[in-house]
Amino acid sequence: MKSPTLAISALRHEPAFALAFRVRQPVPARPTACVILLHGVGSNESNLAGLATAIDPDVLVVLARGPLEFGPEQYGWFRVAFSAEGPRIDPAEAEASRQTMIRFITQLETAYGVPTGNTIVAGFSQGGIMSASVALSTPECVRGFAILSGRILPELEAHLASHERLARLRAFISHGEFDSKLPVSWAQRSEQWLDKLGVVYETHRYPADHTLTTDMQIDFLAWLRSVIAAMPRPA
Repeated sequence: MKSPTLAISALRHEPAFALAFRVRQPVPARPTACVILLHGVGSNESNLAGLATAIDPDVLVVLARGPLEFGPEQYGWFRVAFSAEGPRIDPAEAEASRQTMIRFITQLETAYGVPTGNTIVAGFSQGGIMSASVALSTPECVRGFAILSGRILPELEAHLASHERLARLRAFISHGEFDSKLPVSWAQRSEQWLDKLGVVYETHRYPADHTLTTDMQIDFLAWLRSVIAAMPRPA
């Protein structure tokens, strides 16, 4: 659980990496795995710092900043408008962010010596959307993904990997039953997607609105440990 010896680094924005990010410190000399946490729209990477410090210390934990700036300390992965018909996204921005995240994962694994594919990507709201988009289109680059009060984009269908490529993936879905931003029906649709694709997943509902509660974090951390425990260890 959270340790007072763990902290979050200053923001890194370097040409060698496709995104700006912070790292949970101290960085392990030989990470067993990498966990990338993605914030929601209109937020920033520091929003998930508390969750980052609760992850086991032998794991490289990265908090990525969305590439689009919407205001002071407000970032996102793509623009979205909410209407009576549901959320409407900018598909070109969503696709650009998906491609950027795939590059970023490879860059992190190379720079920090993480075994290829020993990465889990997880996010809240729009960050969860990005996690699913990357994992379901390019499953070779991650071992698992988590959708925390998010959804799977219907626009992703053209980029979905085959059942054979998706077979090794593990997924986690958590959602508030009273979510006023993304109704719980989106979680049900995500389950239907994963059932159809043959992806093994774990799902949880909570008596909550559009937020990341303590119970959600506890369940996510338990799932995360189980996925990491099953990963091949560095030689």
